[in-house]
Amino acid sequence: MTEFSLTLHRAIAEIPAAEWDGLAGGGNPFVGHGFLSALEESGSASARTGWLPQHAVLRDDAGRIVGCAPAYAKSHSYGEYVFDHGWAQAFERAGGNYYPKLQVAVPFSPVPGPRLLGEIPAEVFATALRQATGEIGFSSCHVTFCTEAEAQGLEDAGWLRRMGVQFHWSNAGFGSFDDFLGTMRASKRKSIRRERRDAQTAGLVFRALQGSAITPRHWRVFNRCYQNTVDRKWGSAYLTETFWPLLADRLGDRVVLMVAEKDGEPVAAALNLWGDDALYGRNWGTLVEAPFLHFELCYYQAIDFAIAHGIARVEAGAQGQHKIQRGYLPVATHSAHWIEHRGLRSAIADFLARERAAMAAEMMVLAEGSPFRRAGEES
Repeated sequence: MTEFSLTLHRAIAEIPAAEWDGLAGGGNPFVGHGFLSALEESGSASARTGWLPQHAVLRDDAGRIVGCAPAYAKSHSYGEYVFDHGWAQAFERAGGNYYPKLQVAVPFSPVPGPRLLGEIPAEVFATALRQATGEIGFSSCHVTFCTEAEAQGLEDAGWLRRMGVQFHWSNAGFGSFDDFLGTMRASKRKSIRRERRDAQTAGLVFRALQGSAITPRHWRVFNRCYQNTVDRKWGSAYLTETFWPLLADRLGDRVVLMVAEKDGEPVAAALNLWGDDALYGRNWGTLVEAPFLHFELCYYQAIDFAIAHGIARVEAGAQGQHKIQRGYLPVATHSAHWIEHRGLRSAIADFLARERAAMAAEMMVLAEGSPFRRAGEES
């Protein structure tokens, strides 16, 4: 019987890129060595921001790397999008220390995808991560925005499973944006056309740029846009100015920047990454005010690009029920949690059971708000 050992590494650079990417598979750019190394080398994922790398590497008894996972020691719960602040507050009121904790995740990126990389069963990872959590004295380990199969495997190993919701657009083989609109109810179709018309008659020109077509000037402007968005939301600018060009250098044409120009100058932009079967919308921002600019850059331009390139879906990030009326429908997301303290684990298990029931009911209600025509319904 094969025995496995797990080690934690304080930099992605300690793990050969070819071995990491061979296990990651290349389909989801967010778990690739290039994306994660850009976060670290730019100072975005660091002790300064409360994301201290502790990447997990699983080896077999011959010393070969057979599994890995992006992992971080966290001193807070920001930048995760699976909210456990209430758990931390409850534990600390009872005299416990919730932080630090071990977070298996992609920093600042609520993008579903594989987290336990390789062909090793989730149950093996579950045991190894649980042991590591106890040995380093952390309160808990959290695997967030993982695949449904990973969440199920971790749950089978005694972890607590959590469900969330996002809104994704699906490409039904559309030949054009009008083909997509043709599947919607008349009122929704008219509303989207009006939003696009208003955005595109505000003196703006929209472009989708990839890879080397994105110049240093574009990245300088985009960083200002990103900072503006952070300032408006009273958030923290975790991603540094050097992250963007590093990302472009590492990922090449997988980086897609939707840009709005006014008089030939970029004034707003939305960053996307292109995976094997999805376009992932990430950060956006603007230096100008224009009607429906956010919807145009982040939702409609992404749909245009996906249709033109035959991409199966667009994932536009966390939260936002307003996305439903623009063709982005609710889908479940998954996470799994190991809590060391038995009493806290029991309390959270009870909470999650009630939360799952509420979430399932909410998703049914959200689905009823679909803007698409039902079978037999007139256009």
